[in-house]
Amino acid sequence: MQRWGGRHLFPLQPARFPISQQSHKESPKSTSAAVTRKPVGQCSLCRTQGMDITSACLLAGARVNAKDNMWLTPLHRAVASRSEEAVQVLIKHSADVNARDKNWQTPLHVAAANKAVKCAEVIIPMLSSVNVSDRGGRTALHHAALNGHIEMVNLLLAKGANINAFDKKDRRALHWAAYMGHLEVVALLINHGAEVTCKDKKGYTPLHAAASNGQINVVKHLLNLGVEIDEMNIYGNTALHIACYNGQDSVVNELIDYGANVNQPNNNGFTPLHFAAASTHGALCLELLVNNGADVNIQSKDGKSPLHMTAVHGRFTRSQTLIQNGGEIDCVDKDGNTPLHVAARYGHELLINTLITSGADTAKCGIHNMFPLHLAALNAHSDCCRKLLSSGFEIDTPDSFGRTCLHAAAAGGNVECIKLLQSSGADFNKKDKCGRTPLHYAAANCHFHCIETLVTTGANINETDDWGRTPLHYAAASDMDRKKNILGNSHENAEELERASEMKEKEAALCLEFLLQNDANPSIQDKEGYNTVHYAAAYGHRQCLELVSAHTVQRSLSADIYIYIYTYMCVGEVLYASIVNSPKSYNLSFLDIYNAVKTCNKLRKVQ
Repeated sequence: MQRWGGRHLFPLQPARFPISQQSHKESPKSTSAAVTRKPVGQCSLCRTQGMDITSACLLAGARVNAKDNMWLTPLHRAVASRSEEAVQVLIKHSADVNARDKNWQTPLHVAAANKAVKCAEVIIPMLSSVNVSDRGGRTALHHAALNGHIEMVNLLLAKGANINAFDKKDRRALHWAAYMGHLEVVALLINHGAEVTCKDKKGYTPLHAAASNGQINVVKHLLNLGVEIDEMNIYGNTALHIACYNGQDSVVNELIDYGANVNQPNNNGFTPLHFAAASTHGALCLELLVNNGADVNIQSKDGKSPLHMTAVHGRFTRSQTLIQNGGEIDCVDKDGNTPLHVAARYGHELLINTLITSGADTAKCGIHNMFPLHLAALNAHSDCCRKLLSSGFEIDTPDSFGRTCLHAAAAGGNVECIKLLQSSGADFNKKDKCGRTPLHYAAANCHFHCIETLVTTGANINETDDWGRTPLHYAAASDMDRKKNILGNSHENAEELERASEMKEKEAALCLEFLLQNDANPSIQDKEGYNTVHYAAAYGHRQCLELVSAHTVQRSLSADIYIYIYTYMCVGEVLYASIVNSPKSYNLSFLDIYNAVKTCNKLRKVQ
């Protein structure tokens, strides 16, 4: 399935003309600044249609082909004003009829967009071709069709315009006319030989275009011509898919009446019903599909049913419609997740309530044997946790890795979730298969308030996991992915990543300080013999290193071990500095090296 962002799957947008009086709906922001800014020089004279003044200026030596900051000439302006007289005066004084603005649009493009038929009649005889394209590959015919100017379309066709010319996205004039709902233009183009089955680069036909924008009259006209109703684009989507996604219920009804396949899967196995279930405005479309025999339990290639799609997007009313029409409430996708798991993951409380009321199993295991409560807690949805807890089940049941819902809440960082679980009897010292408690998870993710809550309620602050690591070890190494993330991302984001890194380190230091103040022992060594100082050093935490160094009382490791850590940290600091500051040349400044050595010296003082 294509990504769910955006209003239309058919990505046609109204053309942005430098000078326009378009009749279609278009955001004021989409027009060029040339429309609103004050005209200058002889351009302003053309707009006011003062022919005597214009002629006088030209005779006095005004430049007939002068361009403004959008490269618009007086002829562009005159055409936009539909002033035939001004156009004739300018051409008489050798105005360039082939002049292009910054969008490569000629005066003919502007005439086509603004229904300046008389101006076009003056200009066209002076052109070598009416099929010149602008920066987007659009000809004057594209612009005339988009704006529904049937007289202009007739003129251009009579003057030899290529009816099947396509722009840079392979869209024909027929695509644009169909999308904007200009039925007369559509009929005219087809009568003159336009390919009614033409496709753009993504496989969209004029029927897709009309369906996506709810142009019911154009859809009817195309269907009456016998176009293939279930024609697919490159994603496998038919016009019915597109109409459902965009909530065009009248088009959906028309397509169904003409025999469109309501169960047609696209390349990913999604049917129109999946699209209607997910769409913002697809409620009526979903009802139409269900009432006309759509399979409510059909699954996509990844196992998602239409009910899963309502769960992803929180469409609780549509979920009720599906359930009432036989939708399987506990159906599982390829990961084993039910719609309840999905709703819990995305935090849709109302949909969770609908599913539970309809009999969904709150104790059913999904991916990695997680409960829906695991996913709600992991994604910090406290209201969903509250609703799931009210249904009642064994709260300390672990997943495949031994993690309870409290582990998930600690990793997710929502204190309210932790408090809800604790008040329901969750064991805060329960260990996963690696011996880690919820406090380990909170420390590893720098969730200060979660750490505070767990410690305050009695969590063992010096509990070790199977590798001998305490929560303090994890807090010291909690920024372990900092350099990896920066090295793996574009250098253009280096400054932003560095700021995020600094913030993360401050959070880690705050967690460390709290743990140390509550008797966490920084001298405890893991099974490799490393204590918290080593972890802070190895992961380049200067602030954390200062904190734990001040609290470390046992310094029994050999000098060789410390030298190894010094080297490890120095190399990390130097490499990090070189990548961030000089991504192309890898040249180090004196300050880079100085900071790395300074950090290593802080560790040396501990010995």
